[in-house]
Amino acid sequence: MNRTDLVNSMAKNAGITKAAAKKALDGLFIDIEGALQKGNRVTIVGFGTWVVTRRAEREGRNPQTGAPLTIKAKNVIRFKTGSDLSDAIN
Repeated sequence: MNRTDLVNSMAKNAGITKAAAKKALDGLFIDIEGALQKGNRVTIVGFGTWVVTRRAEREGRNPQTGAPLTIKAKNVIRFKTGSDLSDAIN
């Protein structure tokens, strides 16, 4: 399912226009992104939790030459499914 499919499904399920569904979805994404940028955890009970963690600098290898290189530290987003979502797919 891509973004367009999701907007269409949201509009149908909620009985709203596609434009309103797109606006709601965009608002959700903006709010999740903003919370994560501030270092906050985002939890939707039953669905899942997004959290930002720090990945440390580490050594790697160039796959073409085998030469060692340093992979820089960076922030990564982790998602852990909630129990309801996990149960729904198993």
